[in-house]
Amino acid sequence: MTKIFLKLPQYQYLMRAYILAFPEKRWESYLISLNEEPLVKIVEQRLRMAKRIDEVYTIIRKGQLKRFSLHVSNPVEVKAKNKIEALYKALPASGELFLVEGNMPLIMPFLVNYLSTLFLDSDSEALIPSWSDGTLEVTHAFYDAKALKSTLETCLAENEKKLSCIREYLDYETVSIEELAKRNPKVTLSFFKVKSSFDLRFAEETLKKIERGEI
Repeated sequence: MTKIFLKLPQYQYLMRAYILAFPEKRWESYLISLNEEPLVKIVEQRLRMAKRIDEVYTIIRKGQLKRFSLHVSNPVEVKAKNKIEALYKALPASGELFLVEGNMPLIMPFLVNYLSTLFLDSDSEALIPSWSDGTLEVTHAFYDAKALKSTLETCLAENEKKLSCIREYLDYETVSIEELAKRNPKVTLSFFKVKSSFDLRFAEETLKKIERGEI
């Protein structure tokens, strides 16, 4: 079921956010400098601007605690072979949470606020933004922690390699990114991922425009 903007959010209920900064590929560098700050630090800073996010935890690969502890408030060090296993080991056993990847520095706090309300109003185990082609943004979504851990356990048992496996084993609702963007074009920026030097330059320029109030 697809949802669009329905009402203003309320913020009495606070939740945790988890930043996935666990590299699998050579280009994944969550500490790369963006406007003189590590990429993952900017993600945490923008998450903390969301009114319903209470605590932010960053999931990192074992052996990187010293490096990340200089830049993020709650690093969670895990030994795992991939992102699926890292999430399974690091996430709490219960509660509701927001999951985002550590290379998404343009995450929009107002969108996190709104999605949190849609999630809490739903009866599903997750609320996942979706593009019109069916692609799900599983690392920009709200989850019931218990259900997500169970799903990740199934993914591991089935020898799945990609986090997109979540869609196969979880009861979730979607929200149309394009529909939200019709009301506020900044929505699409929230899903932008830094994967190259070109992406980094775009993110730097866009953040400066946001700070100047041009976006």
